[in-house]
Amino acid sequence: MPLPKIDILIPAIEKDLGTLPYVIDSVRKQVKHPIGKFMIVSPDSKKIRQLCARKGCTFINEKTVLPITKKSINYQSARWDRSGWLFQQLLKLGGSKLGKQDYYLVIDADTVLIRPHVFKTTGGRTVFYYRKWSQPEYFKTYKKLMGRKADSPTSFVTHYMLFERAKVARLKRIIEAKHQTSWHSAIIRSINKKQQFGFSEFETYGNFLHAHYRNQYVLKKALNTSLHMNASGLTEAKRKKLALKYRSVSFHKRKAYSKRP
Repeated sequence: MPLPKIDILIPAIEKDLGTLPYVIDSVRKQVKHPIGKFMIVSPDSKKIRQLCARKGCTFINEKTVLPITKKSINYQSARWDRSGWLFQQLLKLGGSKLGKQDYYLVIDADTVLIRPHVFKTTGGRTVFYYRKWSQPEYFKTYKKLMGRKADSPTSFVTHYMLFERAKVARLKRIIEAKHQTSWHSAIIRSINKKQQFGFSEFETYGNFLHAHYRNQYVLKKALNTSLHMNASGLTEAKRKKLALKYRSVSFHKRKAYSKRP
């Protein structure tokens, strides 16, 4: 069974430019599916447009994806501001209306794949990568949204995920029918704004599939590690050494969610 062609979606901002070129290159090298549209979703940015032109990606202005913007979201405290973080998660779910393929891969703009990846088995099941820990608040929000407890024994929060457009659309319809409002408004309203980690698009979609399509996916360990260095320092020799133990690396250098004093 040939691997299906998939689209790629990476939400990004200019602060991601230190890692984004390496993320794009790693997807082209390590994702073994044929790739359709390779999309970078961003605020209007000359630098990101230039990067897209160099890398053969499609630039998409984030304002065209959803009927709301980051300014529509007030998710912050005196110490932190998570409005942009939440907006990027909504953009990932909004990606179901972008591209033409049945599936689209979302990957965070700070995560580089260092081993080959396939997201569909020979039997047609979707491959999800998992870890064993998560944020309790993600599941409280899921229960508010869906009216049922999230009961997956593992966490789907692993920096990248293959979404199926038709299933994302069904998830949105269920949320809208239950809450009698748009899916993105329902998500924003369901979050406890006092909690810094109030929602996960990966946890929500993964648990939705666990509830409704349990036999249509398989799990593999994420094997991700964080590197506190510049992405440019990831030499081929270092990548090969890390790949003996890990599938991907994330560069968590920026503190984008803390407010400056």
